Amino acid sequence: AFVVLMRVHMHFPEAGSLKAKRAELNRVKAHLRQRMGASVAEVGHLDTWQRSTLAVAFAEASPARCDEAADRVQRMLDASFPQGVRIERRISSWEDLED
Repeated sequence: AFVVLMRVHMHFPEAGSLKAKRAELNRVKAHLRQRMGASVAEVGHLDTWQRSTLAVAFAEASPARCDEAADRVQRMLDASFPQGVRIERRISSWEDLED
């Protein structure tokens, strides 16, 4: 078993309030969960109007499948946020996590 964990740094330049950011962010999180099968949590900049950091994770059978899942997320976010997002990714196996 392999997992890919991504840290997604997003900017919402049009958000003039926390409520506006949350509306856009909730749409993104729902898409990642419902259409892409990801686990998603907001992990940074929770009280900032125009920034957010998400943790996004997938469990897959191989490192290649993890890369494919992360690439799909990258393409979706690039299409949704023309100003850009920054994504960090790390792939680990169960063996990588053993003591």
